[in-house]
Amino acid sequence: MANINAYEGPADAGFGDYVALLKPRVMSLVVFTAFVGLWIAPQPVNPFVAFCAVLFIALGGGASGALNMWYDADIDAVMRRTAGRPVPAGRVTPQEALGLGIALSGLSVMMLGLAANWFAAGFLAFTIFFYAVIYTIWLKRSTPQNIVIGGAAGAFPPMIGWACATGGISIESLLMFALIFFWTPPHFWALALFMNDDYSKAGVPMLTVTHGRKVTRRHIFAYTLVLAPFAIWLGFTSVGGPLYLAVSVVLNALFILGGWRILCRDEEQAQADGYRVEKRYFRLSLYYTFLHFLALLLQHWVGGW
Repeated sequence: MANINAYEGPADAGFGDYVALLKPRVMSLVVFTAFVGLWIAPQPVNPFVAFCAVLFIALGGGASGALNMWYDADIDAVMRRTAGRPVPAGRVTPQEALGLGIALSGLSVMMLGLAANWFAAGFLAFTIFFYAVIYTIWLKRSTPQNIVIGGAAGAFPPMIGWACATGGISIESLLMFALIFFWTPPHFWALALFMNDDYSKAGVPMLTVTHGRKVTRRHIFAYTLVLAPFAIWLGFTSVGGPLYLAVSVVLNALFILGGWRILCRDEEQAQADGYRVEKRYFRLSLYYTFLHFLALLLQHWVGGW
């Protein structure tokens, strides 16, 4: 756990620092996938209710980010990629991050229950708990499977959005979950291939640290093969259609091809070109999920099967 006494920074945090605590980049994917899950559900939702529901899901995602930054302040300070975050940089104290995370957690869950339904609100509460406690406090520092199991937290938002409209779970929402769940490990392992020194210095047992880059390359390719059937299967459900299916087939072909190229490389080749292939694959992974959910949204508008 972070040593809160080590981060007694000056009290000059700006509004942007508190926004940064909420991890807005991560929140943007949470908001978008939750919105798609809600909007393509079979039960129509009043636009104002939908707006409120997505807003409170976003606040719940931000609460998770603030709690993560509170607990991870010590390792964030060591890693080059995260050293500039508000807590390790000393602009926001850990106590403030913790307080903001707890306050937003309670507010988001309560308001989602009032705006949508209590099943969705309970689902959001479980998601915050899963990310802050199961992943951040337990898995992240204890096992190389941290990102595999912990990835479930990022896969829940479209299910929560779906639950806001329907009050339950279905095969469609489970497949949206599977799409993000199986995408998460290759996405983060690709990053770990060229940021391994950060994780090693921080003592985070990423797969690249515990088993080496060669094993990680094999795992990335294996997960692309597991991911593709679930992503394509979604195209044959009530929310799918020819447009989504075409997009998914192309994206998964590119993703598998990228995983194969990573598998076929050794460290000498990767270091020689500055991990060009790995960085390209990571950029592709950033578009992969967004384009799948955008295709679902467009398919809903034009009509499915």
